[in-house]
Amino acid sequence: MAHIPAEKHTPLVLSVEGVTKSFDGFKAINDLNFYLRDGELRTVIGPNGAGKSTFMDLITARTKPDEGKINFHKDNGEDVDLTRVREHHVSQLGIGRKFQNPTIYRSHTVYDNLKLSLSGKRGLLHSLFYKESASDREKIYDVMETIRLKDHAHDLAGALSHGQKQWLEIGMLLAQDPRIMLVDEPAAGMSDEETERTGELLLSLEGKHSLIVIEHDMEFVRQIASRVTVLHQGHVLKEGSFDFVKSDPQVIEVYLGRQTRKH
Repeated sequence: MAHIPAEKHTPLVLSVEGVTKSFDGFKAINDLNFYLRDGELRTVIGPNGAGKSTFMDLITARTKPDEGKINFHKDNGEDVDLTRVREHHVSQLGIGRKFQNPTIYRSHTVYDNLKLSLSGKRGLLHSLFYKESASDREKIYDVMETIRLKDHAHDLAGALSHGQKQWLEIGMLLAQDPRIMLVDEPAAGMSDEETERTGELLLSLEGKHSLIVIEHDMEFVRQIASRVTVLHQGHVLKEGSFDFVKSDPQVIEVYLGRQTRKH
């Protein structure tokens, strides 16, 4: 599938500048600079301990940096410093995160999971008794079409396969209309077929949303990536096309070489 990278003149949606975060004297993030363009799909790779999860935590205000700024550039031209807002406000701004393990309502149907996401601001109890509008229903079915779960609308989420649960959680993010989607290791534990379909799903979202995808599966990275950021010791080691970073001696030494030795 052809992958069209974001144009260089496309405006930024996220700027991370000079960010440092230490835990008990250890710098998990060290003078990090990172820029994401509107509608871009960026893949982030790196060895364990490179700071990938902390990076996500900082963007979503789960933790605060010791230094630096993280600016979310709204489509009205306003900049919001994410280091100064509370975690729940970050999601309201339009930044959604999908963790590695799906967090879905297992005892509810696929349809109801998406309905709960639509009406999430009302709280769970109110959402269960919320009567969706015609436009809500249309949106839910559009999302189910996108994540290929339309035929499972009335199936319990807990009965889905691992891959389908991952797609449902991506759909739950989509139901909230996020500008930025943070997706953590979406291909983990999937079959080859599920992995390929997950890549197709994420590629279909490029241009409509901005995505940061953390991943270890290099074949999956090859499928979805036009631009890859390599983190090492909390800092950007290299950034560029998949072929560029895959052949870089430093990346091979600190990351890809380790992966090869593991196998």
